[in-house]
Formats: sequence, structure tokens, C-alpha cells
Amino acid sequence: MKASKNNAKTDDQLLRGAKEGDRAAFSELVKRYEDMVYKFSFKVCRNKDEAEEALQDTFVNVYKNLSSFDGRSKLSTWLYRIVINNCLMKKRRRKLDDLMESYDEPPAGENSKHNARIPRWDETPADLLLNKEFHELLEEAILKLPVDYRIVFVLRDIEGRSTEEAAKILGISHEAAKSRLRRARAFLRDQLAPYMNVQEEAVE
Repeated sequence: MKASKNNAKTDDQLLRGAKEGDRAAFSELVKRYEDMVYKFSFKVCRNKDEAEEALQDTFVNVYKNLSSFDGRSKLSTWLYRIVINNCLMKKRRRKLDDLMESYDEPPAGENSKHNARIPRWDETPADLLLNKEFHELLEEAILKLPVDYRIVFVLRDIEGRSTEEAAKILGISHEAAKSRLRRARAFLRDQLAPYMNVQEEAVE
């Protein structure tokens, strides 16, 4: 399990302490994972305020449900599931036209704790990502993805998780995850066709 320093406690040790009521142990878990949770929340919700709410809600849910986590999956997998559920609940509360509204940019400074810039997309030439217009179009295209496709795309092509792990996080089959990813990539390629010429990549 993850530990930030050689002498730091592992996730398992912190989880055991948190389950026994050790608030310091739980605070350390929050500190260890809050940046990951926020960035993923933003990539799924595509809205800074909703991402902040999802961050808070996620750790409230974690605290309330510590006893239900049996350790059979990775802690990060459990956190991803909670974030997704929170983001989907927020989406259900919004009107359909709200889904297409522009979102506030997260803090963009290099030292910002919650810097949610999208990292390099493997299928996109690096020089295009330096193009402001292309980057804005990519953001808009991701926002237009159906949420089920967007989540798989974010997990696989932005977070760098395997298709198999994405399937486990979402509770769907490996083939279903591959299908959603394939459709997400096809949609994005269609949206960005004037700016890039990319051959279809096989999903592993």
C-alpha cells in the first residue's frame, strides 16, 4: 500500500487506525489523497465548484463507510468509485442544458495544490497541446462526451489506469469498458478532425 516516505505509515495502517477512531490517521489519509480526488473530480464533473463539493463529499462518505472497506480492492479504486457516484449525483440535479455550459478554470499556477490541467493525451501530438485554441477545443469536446464515456476516457487516457482497472472501478465488464473507450476516442477524433489526423488505436 502507498506510503509517502520510508518511515511513513502505509495506507493499511492508516485505515486500521481510522477505523479505530484515530482522527490523525484519517487526516493523513485525506492529506495523502485529496489532490488525486480533486483532480479526478474536476475531470469528471468539468466544473470547479462541483469538484470542490465532490472532494468534500467523497471524504465524508469515506469516513462514514470506513467499516465497509475490506481491503480487497485498492484504496484508490474505492475512492474513484465514490467520486464517480458523487459526480453522477450532481449531474442528475442539473438540467441538461447546464451540462453544456462553460466551466470555471481551476487554479493554474505551478504551485497550486489543486492544479487540474489535463495531462498529455497519448493520441495527441505534443505541439498541438501547446496550441491554446486546440486545447480549448479538446476541453469542449471532452465536456460534450456522454458522462459514461467521459469517465472511462478520463480513467484510461488521462489518469493512465488500465482498461481492466477502469472496468473494475465502474463495475462493468472489460469488453464494455473497451467499447465505451473506443466510442469516446472516436467522438473526440471526429470533433478534433480539423486539428489532428490520428489512426485508430487498438484498445488493450
